[in-house]
Amino acid sequence: MDLSRFSQQVTEAVDGEARALPPVDKWDPPFCGDMDMVIRLDGSWHYQNSPVGRQSLVKLFSSVLKKEQDQYYLVTPVEKVGIQVEDVPFIVTQWEAEDDGIVFTTNVGERFALSSNHPLELRMPPAALKAPDTTPIPYVCVRTNLWARLHQNVYYQLIEQAQRRSHNGTEQLYITSEYEPFIIGEIASE
Repeated sequence: MDLSRFSQQVTEAVDGEARALPPVDKWDPPFCGDMDMVIRLDGSWHYQNSPVGRQSLVKLFSSVLKKEQDQYYLVTPVEKVGIQVEDVPFIVTQWEAEDDGIVFTTNVGERFALSSNHPLELRMPPAALKAPDTTPIPYVCVRTNLWARLHQNVYYQLIEQAQRRSHNGTEQLYITSEYEPFIIGEIASE
């Protein structure tokens, strides 16, 4: 698969849709094989083992990312190519309180409010991130079937803002966004 040819197709597919994400959920092109592209644990994109250095290209590709079952694809209206993702495709790198919500920003600049449309859930991290005493960590839904892991700094900052409650023998740490509580961590009660 030729990266420059695919990049041109993506550019043509999203041309004029700079503000809105392309309707990848409505596109169902034929599968054209796998591309030697990997989204690493740290959120960096690599093509043929070399980092994709142009952030504008990463942003463009991330806009046409789609997940079906357990496989990730880059799609245009005319073709679909498989890529590898080591954990999840996005990392939440920033957060801010805005009105009655918490707004997250990903490593590709995508912003969204933590809400029932963009829920947060606790998951076990991949083996490469696990420490001996690892507990589940927060992930948040960015868009249809595409998730982000909270960067460690963001996670620690949110823990400082969290409230506590007891639930089924555990102490839960939660934050509230758009009047809804979201669990960001659990501690076994003593």
